[in-house]
Amino acid sequence: MLLFSFSGCEKDDICVEGDTPLMIVRFYDASDPEVFKQVNGLRIIGIGNGSPVDTFTDRTATDSIGLPLRLDANTTAFTFILNSADDDGLETGNIDTLNFQYDVGSQFISRACGYIGLYENLGSSLTADAENWIQTIEITNPIVQSIDSVHVKVFH
Repeated sequence: MLLFSFSGCEKDDICVEGDTPLMIVRFYDASDPEVFKQVNGLRIIGIGNGSPVDTFTDRTATDSIGLPLRLDANTTAFTFILNSADDDGLETGNIDTLNFQYDVGSQFISRACGYIGLYENLGSSLTADAENWIQTIEITNPIVQSIDSVHVKVFH
């Protein structure tokens, strides 16, 4: 009887690696594409969400971020705001809109963790306007299954 009580357990009944990965975005200098360039006062808002992304400090200066992608759709859109500030409830920064397209998949991790989402065939598009601060976008890794590498390069 004692043997049967332990046969249903796995060593990994505690999940430590079961998170769907973030898409890693790195910012570069458009005039010198090998040099990282911080974005000042960066705020990113998920379109349809309405609130700032909480995977990094809002309105900060940074050259690298992780962004969550939707699992319930094949696209996720964000507003990337340069020099974000609040003037009586109105956004005063320079707003660019980026759309990311992908195929949603899943990967079994373990019984304790279950499945995590992963994204393949990552693509992007920038909505053009008169004052785009983002000049170009490059997909460097079209498969988002880990946070160990950069998936998207943004040149500004």
